[in-house]
Amino acid sequence: MANVLRNSAKFGFSGVLSQLSIHSRHGRECVSPCFSLQQRNNSTSPKIKVDLDSSTGVAVLRMQSPPVNSLSLDFLTEFCINLEKLEMDRSCRGLIITSTLSKVFSAGLDIMEMYGKSPERCGEFWKAVQEMWLKLYGSNMATIAAVNGSSPAGGCLMSLGCDYRIMADNPRYSIGLNETQLGIVAPFWFKDTLVNTVGNRAAELSLELGLLYSAPDALKIGLVDQLVPEDQLLSTAQDTMSKWLAVPDHARQITKSMMRKPTIDKLLSNREADITNFVSFITKDSIQKSLRMYLEMLKSRKA
Repeated sequence: MANVLRNSAKFGFSGVLSQLSIHSRHGRECVSPCFSLQQRNNSTSPKIKVDLDSSTGVAVLRMQSPPVNSLSLDFLTEFCINLEKLEMDRSCRGLIITSTLSKVFSAGLDIMEMYGKSPERCGEFWKAVQEMWLKLYGSNMATIAAVNGSSPAGGCLMSLGCDYRIMADNPRYSIGLNETQLGIVAPFWFKDTLVNTVGNRAAELSLELGLLYSAPDALKIGLVDQLVPEDQLLSTAQDTMSKWLAVPDHARQITKSMMRKPTIDKLLSNREADITNFVSFITKDSIQKSLRMYLEMLKSRKA
């Protein structure tokens, strides 16, 4: 186990360059990495908007943090607070997660959360990433990701945390855990979530090659469950949710726990070591130097 944890220390960089991860490949939609240097939202502006329909018991959570819904500490904290509120609301039985931004669901982890930060801050950030996954993957609500654009790395993880994924039928949009393309190793709980979704062999190929799948290819391997025209994405998600909610909640929830609890427990039992490994990796001088060079490259492009 110690060797596994030492090796997995490399994974801390898995989301660092997530905004590089959606470069155009094979004609797919590109979200420019220079976006990571654009002015952030005002901290007082909500990054999450939630609408709960009391008549149906279905909430729609919209990510609205331009330019690419980067998973910053503020974003993750707001996301988790909203998720917890919905979880505690007995009138809410189902949750649909989508984005208000054009062409992007989420570009993954925010690079600025990992550059020039104290070890304590980095640890707080990684704990928030863990918390997002734990709350979503273990939610008692029926959850559907309405993926309206590209969703690499951490964005892909968020969609994998849901029970069902519907993606806009656009071959220019891509989704996947593409860490190895950046010389990074995905965390063990990223890997486990993918294996649970697409099976061991497909996950092995995906992770080793760092593949980003077009929407049609993602459907073929089971990374997403359904493709629909973009203008029908939300309505389809709502129609699909009605089928999930037709199942008695207690039976669905117990079955979901039975399927997912071993994966959740694995992270819970290794959570502190996971944080320690991430902090140790991301605060290395060599990694900070790489981040600085990357940011300087982005600034020069912007200029």
